[in-house]
Amino acid sequence: MNKNIGNSAHYQTPPKWYSRFIPKVIKQRWARWLTRRIPPNQQVTLSHKSIFILPSAFGIAWFMLIVVLYLFGTNYQNNLVIGLSLLLASVLHTCIIYSYKNLAGLTLTASMPPESIANTSLAFPVVLSSKQKKDLSNTNHQQICLNFAQQRHIRIGDVGESFNATVGYSPQNRGPFNPGRIQVSSNFPLGLFRAWSYVDLNIEQLIFAEPLQTTVSLTSLDDDNNTEFEHGKLQPGVDDYKGLKTYVEGESLKQVAWKQWAQGRGMLSKEFAQPEGKPVWLSLADTQGDDLEHKLSKLAWQVNALSQAHQIFGLVLDNQIIEQDSGESHRKQCQQLIASYGYRDITRSTQGELDEN
Repeated sequence: MNKNIGNSAHYQTPPKWYSRFIPKVIKQRWARWLTRRIPPNQQVTLSHKSIFILPSAFGIAWFMLIVVLYLFGTNYQNNLVIGLSLLLASVLHTCIIYSYKNLAGLTLTASMPPESIANTSLAFPVVLSSKQKKDLSNTNHQQICLNFAQQRHIRIGDVGESFNATVGYSPQNRGPFNPGRIQVSSNFPLGLFRAWSYVDLNIEQLIFAEPLQTTVSLTSLDDDNNTEFEHGKLQPGVDDYKGLKTYVEGESLKQVAWKQWAQGRGMLSKEFAQPEGKPVWLSLADTQGDDLEHKLSKLAWQVNALSQAHQIFGLVLDNQIIEQDSGESHRKQCQQLIASYGYRDITRSTQGELDEN
């Protein structure tokens, strides 16, 4: 079930019009040069080696106005017009310095991303920090934009000493994923220049399979059916009754509290201290589905359902086995195995190439 989410275009922006005219070889060389100049690191501080500055469209128009005014003033020997052109030129020159200072010294640190599920929007937390002087607290790192390639940006009005930002990414499929470099840009102060940088925070994310509701189906790894215990029953002599809990689809009907159900309290099941009987497993081979992704999505839902019910279970994916256990850490371990199934190496995603910006 390798499908594309329908609303992903809502989070994406089309590539720049000029990117189609750039040869692939140039793009590859540019990417290698960036890797050498701004290597991947979980914490990056921007400096003169990693900041690029070019005039914006407004800045080019501003420069052309300066040229026109200067030519007009010299031609007609009008000192007032010449003075105006020099004033505008000084403003243009000053904006170059302030555009650089607005990004210089800004530190970006990658945080642990939250648990992500396939075909849902991804969120990557980034901490922006700066060592500011008290008398210059209102002049540093303003109007900062953050975005991945071809993704919508977020705008930060004032970073201050520290700011926790979340950079979004469009929905992706199950498996290991690296969003690539984050573009940090700003048009501060007057929009005459655009200063930007490409920061690789070495973000690696394992996207869990999208859970697909189904019936919980437990199986056994052995063929020994000549036992007095059945799947899901309690061990004889273990009567450590804990209480009632909400009935989960797939549990044995013998554990249902029928007396409470007759009283109109809904479907409840009895919870004991020790589950029992034969080991129970979730198996890919015994899961029904249209294709591999469909089966893995069903397994992902069953793992969550059994974990919420505090049941002990194991997971079998071909020759990969996770022994029976319970709890949140066991659930994450099972989900990680499902998410990485079929991926031998965690490679960097081809998405997020800077040359599309």
